[in-house]
Amino acid sequence: MVGAGGWAYFQIPGTHPLRAYAKIYDFVEVNSSFYVIPDMKRVKRWRGMVPHTFKFTVRCHRSISHKFKFAVLEQPLQIFERMIEICNTLNAQILHVLFPKTLQPTSQLANSLRNFIESAKTNGVRLAVEFRGNNVQFDKAFIRLMEDYNMIHSVDLSKDERPVVESDILYSRLFGKGEHNIYQPTDEELRRIDQLASEGPHQKVMLCFHYVKMYKDAVRFKIYKQTGKFPKVTSSTGLESLAEVLREDAVFPATRQELISSQGWKIIDLTNDKRVHAAELLKKLRNKTYSNIEEVIKELSSTSIY
Repeated sequence: MVGAGGWAYFQIPGTHPLRAYAKIYDFVEVNSSFYVIPDMKRVKRWRGMVPHTFKFTVRCHRSISHKFKFAVLEQPLQIFERMIEICNTLNAQILHVLFPKTLQPTSQLANSLRNFIESAKTNGVRLAVEFRGNNVQFDKAFIRLMEDYNMIHSVDLSKDERPVVESDILYSRLFGKGEHNIYQPTDEELRRIDQLASEGPHQKVMLCFHYVKMYKDAVRFKIYKQTGKFPKVTSSTGLESLAEVLREDAVFPATRQELISSQGWKIIDLTNDKRVHAAELLKKLRNKTYSNIEEVIKELSSTSIY
């Protein structure tokens, strides 16, 4: 299953973004619920806008994990109860929980989370837990907790992360290898994600795209799965393709390094069958300041870009 983190930016004139989104993707992650708890009337409207086969997943409000740290107190338990109600209303099987970097999967956190879950009611909703960082070490007690409550380890396959526990569901939130989510994956990177998603005993794979161009990249992946080939990302190739992506938001005057930093993460069509990061061409520029796109393209036209 392929989806993205929210539908608010999926704009098609004359159509509600969620209705339009649901015609293309398999599921959506309700990303806004991490920041603001939605009104239940709105939640019911969301469910009514999409086909019954369309799936939701929900992000748990950050106060439970970041502020209360799963303390067994009335307020976080009430908030958690509302999150479960939202999931049930949307027929969402998964409630995603992002832990702050100050909380690691230690035996102490395992005890706190176990006490919290035993004091709450999940009503069949499964927790997908995510810990960010390169050196996260899972204590045996936390792994046992995940197994006891059938939790899902949410990982980022775009960063070669693997779940620490086996599960029938693989849930991956894809951010890429750039700063935050400022990145666009190459065809090779998407193939790698597909390869990793195919490993293991999973009965269901849910890939949630969070790149800056998440909607386009998710569609690229869906087309690849359907046809075995990746579509072009622009209407042209080579230097014309580079010019096309620069026109989106490049600001001039700009130095070579500024262009690499602000535009290099984008994907362009080097040929009809080969896509590369714009940085591969921008690195061929001389180290000077450029006044406009035409000047950039003119200089690159005198170099070999293939």
